[in-house]
Amino acid sequence: MKQSCYDEWNQELKRHQIERVQFFRCRARYPRLHGKNAIRGYHGFGGEIEVAKLTTEDGISGWGQLSRGMAEAEKSRELLRKRPFTELFDSGTGIRDEKLQAYDIPLHDLAGKILGIPVCRMINPESALRAPVYDGAVYMNDIIPEDAPFGVDRVIQESIEDVRLGHTMLKVKIGRGYRWMEHDKGLARDMEIVRRIHEALPGIALMVDANDGYTLEDTLAFLEGIGDTEIFWFEEPFREEEEKNRKLKAFLSKERPGTLLADGESGTDIPLLRGLAEKKLLDVWQPDVCGYGFTKWRALMKEISRNGWLASPHAWGNVTKTHYCTHLAAAYPHHIPCVEAVLGSIEGVDIDGYCLERGTIRIPDKPGFGMELIWACDITDS
Repeated sequence: MKQSCYDEWNQELKRHQIERVQFFRCRARYPRLHGKNAIRGYHGFGGEIEVAKLTTEDGISGWGQLSRGMAEAEKSRELLRKRPFTELFDSGTGIRDEKLQAYDIPLHDLAGKILGIPVCRMINPESALRAPVYDGAVYMNDIIPEDAPFGVDRVIQESIEDVRLGHTMLKVKIGRGYRWMEHDKGLARDMEIVRRIHEALPGIALMVDANDGYTLEDTLAFLEGIGDTEIFWFEEPFREEEEKNRKLKAFLSKERPGTLLADGESGTDIPLLRGLAEKKLLDVWQPDVCGYGFTKWRALMKEISRNGWLASPHAWGNVTKTHYCTHLAAAYPHHIPCVEAVLGSIEGVDIDGYCLERGTIRIPDKPGFGMELIWACDITDS
């Protein structure tokens, strides 16, 4: 990407100033109940997200999920107003001040709206408007409700239904023995479910996610216990550390050379992840797209691509986070093999331009992130 292009875009952005900052609360909805993972109870049918809508003096608006809480957003609100946009944002890098992190996503959306381009093409003008995704919604619905559990067949059927929707890759939650079942029975149930999904959907790629609920010994036992079932990546088997990662990677290299190790979503420690990646003890970086920050991800992807590593920004929570991640994936297709697809909708938000087709989400050819905020619960306004 030539600097002259960013210079041209920044000249356009400099002409604009933010006049109005509004906060809204939107309800996210999943199409079905999501039960437990290894460490957390019911995920329910969705939740609420807090968003900011930014409007310029000439009436251009951008919006997006806050990357920090409302208290922090309120403190930095006045930093946004009545200043040339380029004092807040650079088209080539993102937000200019750490104090603006709460508005990272809304500022990217507004910049895209001003420039008339999708965010992915602001990052990489050659971006194809599509990104491979995996289904992140295969939760432990076999063990709920507690008084009359649905059983294993429920998880198998939900996996089949998600494939019918267009998914070609499923991530299965494991770690039942950490909190919810007796250890050995929970581990055996994890193995049974993964094997049965593979038998029911033999052409579908599988991943597993233990949410740090396994020990190293559990991880090795699981991988041996699922037999010839192939696993594309193993996510968060345990809290990442060099010695355990080294032993797991040695096992994978010998027994399952095609299985990647993904981590970094929770308790994100960038120096630790960097050290592991440099020693080839981590394959896929996974800091959260909002919690870590979209601007920080832009910088991190330059390092990851330069070193030939892989990444998949964490997206769980609501469908808008998936869409933010698809723009990073579209800009770096050789280094983000797929991102997590959260099924569902956001009430009052038009997301129809995003379409799932055979394991790939089509990104709308619209400015910013290509989603429109139609209505929501107004929190504060200025």
